[in-house]
Amino acid sequence: MDTRPERDGEQCRPAWQVVVQGAFALAAAMGIGRFVFTPILPLMQAQAGMSAQTGNALATANYLGYLTGAVAAIVLPRLARSIPALRTCLVLLTATLAGMAVTTDTVAWLGMRAVAGVASALIFVIASNATLQRLRSHAQHLTGWVYCGVGAGIAVSGLCVLAVDAAGGWQLTWWVAATLTTALAAVAWRLPAPQAAVVPPNSHTGRGRLRFAVLLAGYTLEGAGYIIAGTFLVAALSRTGPGWLGNGAWVLVGLAAAPSCVLWAAAAQRVSRPSLLTGALLLQAVGMALPALFGGIAVALVSAVLFGGTFMGITTLALATGSHLGVPRATALLTAGYSLGQVLGPLGVAPLLARGYGPALLVAAGLAATAPAATALLRLRSPAAGPGSGTDPGAHPGSAGPPEGASPRGRAAT
Repeated sequence: MDTRPERDGEQCRPAWQVVVQGAFALAAAMGIGRFVFTPILPLMQAQAGMSAQTGNALATANYLGYLTGAVAAIVLPRLARSIPALRTCLVLLTATLAGMAVTTDTVAWLGMRAVAGVASALIFVIASNATLQRLRSHAQHLTGWVYCGVGAGIAVSGLCVLAVDAAGGWQLTWWVAATLTTALAAVAWRLPAPQAAVVPPNSHTGRGRLRFAVLLAGYTLEGAGYIIAGTFLVAALSRTGPGWLGNGAWVLVGLAAAPSCVLWAAAAQRVSRPSLLTGALLLQAVGMALPALFGGIAVALVSAVLFGGTFMGITTLALATGSHLGVPRATALLTAGYSLGQVLGPLGVAPLLARGYGPALLVAAGLAATAPAATALLRLRSPAAGPGSGTDPGAHPGSAGPPEGASPRGRAAT
């Protein structure tokens, strides 16, 4: 793989160093900062007396914070390029994770999960902008490895929760999460800053805006569906199988997610991204529905693989498609739509939780199965275009067409 130096003003660093720094930032922000709550939730229910409704409220607070952070990145473009903001968010994220262990006050928990959501969104947008821009010129094939950080963070945090569950209580799991985030933040601290540039003149065409609107609609539906499973899958499996099954399945989600971004990006070299998005969304819907319809360890593990193997691949494909369309601040806009879906999803299924997690997972599967209608329409806008045509939004990374918010020199607008 290409490891030629990546120049950043007076700095000169290997492309793989940028990949590692970006991956560690995403592992901290998403793999731990957002998703460690999923395997900890059953522990808090069993040991701290937390109800399913309180767990849903904490999840919703985190998603509202995430939406706030994504919107801030849209209205304040400089914030989406700010390394000081990235570092501040890494500190805030660590502090809120540790803070969850020192209180049992629900209001305090709600506030900390909201702040963690804001921090996670800004870290995701800033790190994505920085790595996509820095690798675009000569090492674009490495970008999939950056998003592997999310799955790796999920797997590591899930393993830690499994280990800590045998040795201590739910408070210790939050302390471990904060410690892991500190270690990841230390590596991500010197991530190079993305630069501002002129938006390409063709980014405001009606055709590009229409395609992006279709993509945004499908991605918002996906956000609503996937987050329901992402929040309650472990709790659902823990109630229907042996004690280790929930957290074990969550580790498997992370292990499946880690290489998925690279695999889906490689597939995009041969198949259009909208077609891959449609297939990935349908596979994810099947994975969400399985544990609601059938019991057993095998079903739980298949569900974990299908869910983990698709959710970050969908994000990678959607962000790359938005970038190819050349819409200004595409990453932040898609992240905002995704997070809006994440807010609405848990709120929509809250009345169903009194009957268990099965009905909520079926709703999630339905939403994920509806999203392909939008991505299919995106594909039909240019039925003759192939992966490398340069006109299809599903074109592979090396095809013609401007990257997200980039000038002809490839600088990001976000």
